[in-house]
Amino acid sequence: MGHMFSWMKSNDKELLAIFDNLAKKAVETAEALAVLFSDLSNTEQHTKIKNLESEADVLTRDIFAELNKTFITPFDREDMQRIASKIDDVIDFMDGISARTRSYKISTPPPYTLEIAKELVNATKEVEYMVSKLKNIKNTEDMIAHCRNTGNIEHVVDDLYRKSIEKLFESNDAITIIKLKDIYETMETASDRCVDVADVIEDIVLKYA
Repeated sequence: MGHMFSWMKSNDKELLAIFDNLAKKAVETAEALAVLFSDLSNTEQHTKIKNLESEADVLTRDIFAELNKTFITPFDREDMQRIASKIDDVIDFMDGISARTRSYKISTPPPYTLEIAKELVNATKEVEYMVSKLKNIKNTEDMIAHCRNTGNIEHVVDDLYRKSIEKLFESNDAITIIKLKDIYETMETASDRCVDVADVIEDIVLKYA
């Protein structure tokens, strides 16, 4: 017994296709980041990430434009805008990570960055899955479980972040500390934003399903 959202209209199918696309860009960006942190000399990843970030901006604008001309209750529109802008944030922060490794001229992957990047791949895949299921929520428990997975991934990232900072402060080089702390914090923020998306989706699921 599929439960269709009350706000679903024919043009919402088009809207959700854009959402799916945006969530896919988040996964692709995270995967490019993981490739980058396994080999920082692989500089075409910077270009790839920058391009994904630009494409995501366009999709986010399209979502907002579409939401503004769609007659759905403002409350639902607000939920959808929050999902779009948080996914866009995830991609922006990942682009920021890539940009920092480049501008700080980091040539070897700092400790734990590859592990964290792989967790970002996991988190964005959770987001992509949840977004793809919005069009027809059949299984509330399944959706909630995936929201929880996103939270669990965030805990793993938190642990890795703490370990990275501890290791970092064994260094006596202030410049290195400043650069790497910035990169680690941006990675942690990207992971936080995935949890933000999961929180909005959990609200939606509880509200409608």
